[in-house]
Amino acid sequence: MSRPPTFTPPPCARARVLRTARGDFAVLDATPPAGAHSTALLLPGYTGSKEDFIALLEPLAAAGFRVLSVDGRGQYETEGPDTQEPYAQAELARDVLAQAAAVDDAAPSGGIHLLGHSLGGQIARAAVLLDATPFRSLTLMSSGPAEIHPEQQKKTRLLSDALRRWSMAEVWQMMRAMDPPEDADSGDGEDLRRRWTRHNPAQLIATGAQLSCEPDRVAELAALPLPVHVVSGERDDVWPVPLLDLMARRLGARRTVVAGAEHSPNTARPQETAAALVSFWNGVRPSPV
Repeated sequence: MSRPPTFTPPPCARARVLRTARGDFAVLDATPPAGAHSTALLLPGYTGSKEDFIALLEPLAAAGFRVLSVDGRGQYETEGPDTQEPYAQAELARDVLAQAAAVDDAAPSGGIHLLGHSLGGQIARAAVLLDATPFRSLTLMSSGPAEIHPEQQKKTRLLSDALRRWSMAEVWQMMRAMDPPEDADSGDGEDLRRRWTRHNPAQLIATGAQLSCEPDRVAELAALPLPVHVVSGERDDVWPVPLLDLMARRLGARRTVVAGAEHSPNTARPQETAAALVSFWNGVRPSPV
């Protein structure tokens, strides 16, 4: 089962602003105690934020990785416009390329390990398809080959309709009474409520539509000489696990199934998830593209 993320970063991490050629992005920046041998950039999912990766930061930093988890434009502590066009997937992918370029010490080992959870995985895929050269590997965590499951599409449409009619605070109250899409936690925590109300509704509407109509781009990704890792829990109602298994085979990717986890292994089983990431990243050769 997924658990609510904690909003208190570990001592190895600090909240800061990453300034890029495409604007400023709120990040959590975790630094290893003895210096980094490579860097990882983590992209959160739909309704999520950089805090979804907090439980991974300490074990990843302890293994020698500098880790930046980022709020994309319109997510939580990163500002975004109030119209939907700037949240087109290609624009979000270019943001990722700008973030990679702005990480000034990302290159000593030959590129950045890019990870995307759920929606973040599809944005990460779009980024490497635009330009894979900044990246050393790609990890798709609970992120499928194309559109989300039909039942999740229905929930996402309901949420988008509500966001067009009511305020974020009002929609939050409604979410507490129903199962929201993408495993968004709708508990009583003030941190979760505050995060929700700071998301830009235009971002949620635009990216919700993307999740419901994303084309299958697995063949394009498989054509890149970039190591790929497909990670998921043992159950997932956003993209069925057998579909993720098939995607991994089509990609020739490493496959990890985290026991006891569902759509968010990063919060449900962070130690096991971090161990799988470290094992994969340590086995990737520098400069794959």
